[in-house]
Amino acid sequence: MEISHDTVAVITGGASGIGRATVHSLARRGARVVVADIDSSGAEAVAAEVTAAGGQAAGVRCDVSAATAFDELRTFTLDRFGRVDVVMNNVGVLTRGRPEYLPVAEWQRIIDINLMSVVRSNDVFLPRLIEQGHGHIVNTASFAGLFTYAYDRLPYAATKAAIVQISEGLRLYLQPQGIGVTLLCPGPVKTNIMASRPRSFGPDVQTRGPGTQFPVLEPDVVGEQVAEAIRTDTFMLYTHDNVRDVLVERASDWNAFIESRTEQIATQP
Repeated sequence: MEISHDTVAVITGGASGIGRATVHSLARRGARVVVADIDSSGAEAVAAEVTAAGGQAAGVRCDVSAATAFDELRTFTLDRFGRVDVVMNNVGVLTRGRPEYLPVAEWQRIIDINLMSVVRSNDVFLPRLIEQGHGHIVNTASFAGLFTYAYDRLPYAATKAAIVQISEGLRLYLQPQGIGVTLLCPGPVKTNIMASRPRSFGPDVQTRGPGTQFPVLEPDVVGEQVAEAIRTDTFMLYTHDNVRDVLVERASDWNAFIESRTEQIATQP
């Protein structure tokens, strides 16, 4: 879809990392942006950055786990800018621990924030996008939702895998109705998700990444990728194109793939 001065975008998790970078990328293309984040001062600061650069943005506090969060976000957006064209569901939190140490309550917390926030967003924004017959949704998943490279963050990986499936189904349903869907699957990106000190349970576990072939990207790079994916109506957006090699390897022989990853983890300190 064309991004212009008529475009209004809503971005959750917009106060930092990929969310903040996407706010700036869309604003540079003329979009008016609602920066939504549980960190209200951070959201307002990002909006102020956009305004200082000559764009239009508004920051608002949004706890995506709250039952009324997206109703309030929709009302805020319509009151401020009068329309909604792009919705980016970008919130994600981690928890760490060996599977037998992760409490059910922690599973529920991660599912409620990472996964159910997308469900709540769809419940509020989808009817409006369908009624107007245009728009674009961006859902942020992860490499962790595409293939398994660790066992210490199962709730996070499970929610991101679910977002992959939700996004594919939405694409099938919404594209004929004039609404684009982009599934953002980031590899290593320099965000604050680890700096936010995710909860840990049980003995300490070494945090493993998806592989040394995937360098850590700056968020600004990903923000530009997202803006271009919206413009070109691209569904699958990998931050690192060479992840396809890993996915092909897994699809070719899933049993061998898991066995090789098991051996790698067993031999690492």
